[in-house]
Amino acid sequence: MEHVISRMLQRFEQGKIGRRQLIQALAALAAAPAAAVPAPESPFRGVGINHVSINVTDVKRSRDFYQKYFGLPVDGESAKSCFLKAGSEYLTIFERPKSAIDHFCLAIDNYKTEAVVEAFKRQGLNPRGAGNSVTVADPDGLAVQITAVGHHP
Repeated sequence: MEHVISRMLQRFEQGKIGRRQLIQALAALAAAPAAAVPAPESPFRGVGINHVSINVTDVKRSRDFYQKYFGLPVDGESAKSCFLKAGSEYLTIFERPKSAIDHFCLAIDNYKTEAVVEAFKRQGLNPRGAGNSVTVADPDGLAVQITAVGHHP
């Protein structure tokens, strides 16, 4: 909760949100039910969604759609990929033969690849570590990538 309030105040001080938006957000936060307490056996604390990665059949067409209708600026792109900023998070777009949501990425505090891999192995998961992220499958087989806060996909 403290992290959320601090982030809202920072956005207000940077002029990214107005006074009215700040008050509305604080009121909504106060009215919201208390956040669930992580289970004691949880090895990590997720602090945000870093990015959502989608596969599309035409990168330019999808980039144009997300820019036109959502105002997401391009943070980097190539012929087969595009990284759009959504606040401090990203929407990553990759050209593939079939469209789908590829994965989502959770940011955790104190991220270290080796420690994350070992913790997941101890819990019976089969993590795949690659550079500055680790990926595990959720119970339905969906890919969940884990990385540090502020990671650029």
